[in-house]
Amino acid sequence: MTTRAPLATDTLPSRWPTLAGAVVVLTTITGVLLIAFAWPSVRSSVHDVPIAVAGPTAAVAQVRTALEQRVPGGFDITEVADTASVEQLIRDRQVYGAIDLSSGTPQVIVASAASTAVAQTLQTMATGLGRDGNAGTPVAVRDLAALPADDPRGAGLSAGALPLVMGGLLAAVLLTRLVRGTGRRVAGALAFATTGGLAVAGILQFWFGSLSGSYPANAGAVALSIAAVSLTVLGLESVFGYAGIGIGAVIMMLIGNPLSGMATAPEMLPGWSGALGQLLPPGAGGRLLRSTAFFDGRGATAAVTVLVVWATLGALLCLIGGLRAHRAISNPERTIRKDYQQA
Repeated sequence: MTTRAPLATDTLPSRWPTLAGAVVVLTTITGVLLIAFAWPSVRSSVHDVPIAVAGPTAAVAQVRTALEQRVPGGFDITEVADTASVEQLIRDRQVYGAIDLSSGTPQVIVASAASTAVAQTLQTMATGLGRDGNAGTPVAVRDLAALPADDPRGAGLSAGALPLVMGGLLAAVLLTRLVRGTGRRVAGALAFATTGGLAVAGILQFWFGSLSGSYPANAGAVALSIAAVSLTVLGLESVFGYAGIGIGAVIMMLIGNPLSGMATAPEMLPGWSGALGQLLPPGAGGRLLRSTAFFDGRGATAAVTVLVVWATLGALLCLIGGLRAHRAISNPERTIRKDYQQA
């Protein structure tokens, strides 16, 4: 038995063009990552944020004019008659907060659990309102849906978006590498979504104190989010191979996570990006979790629909990939002949 002697070229340094190409690729990747994660935050601003104003028509018109002068196009104002109507809109997650002039004493009603950034902005915008029309006089602020005392800034909830995406991606990668059979991979993804939902919701709610509401509902929201991510990536891998995992990572990590609006609010993201983010699993999952944790599930219909659509799409892709693999195994000669003809 002879052993091949190593060629001289095996130990030679790489050519300079190869090194230059590697540097260009790394620089491009770094720039893309920076843009994906930093651009939404840097360009974040108030535009078309839905709020309500309650009170007489003349007073509402005055507030509308004042807000428009301070932040042109910043708020989408719904006019209502009384405090009860305002509170119902906030609880149903149709508006983020309100300026209430209906009781004679101006007050600002916020929902920090919906968005701490919007709540702070609304309070700042309302400082010009005064009692009996005297500008500069402080107004009362009431938080209708406050964050838990253990996490008043909502840090745990905001930081939880990335682990959900990472968990779904990791599940797809590991199941692809370790488990054979499309049906078993889908079953594994669903099982992990269940256990992951229980674990993540338990940590956020009972350890960090970042969530309120029903623990089973919160766990279900997290589980549905993980399932949407993992099944989508599994389906893409089943159809496109390892390239599908890359496609899924770009959709979920580089696009979905930065545009989720978890740290601020979708309406505060630049341009159309906030609306796009709510159509992807990270954004829809974040909205669903806020709804179950702080609003008794109100305003969750659209988010549930988005997540179910993504999970169903992923399952269908898994089915397509599984059927293709089954045909290849059942007719190996036909598959080889087809590949030969294409070559």
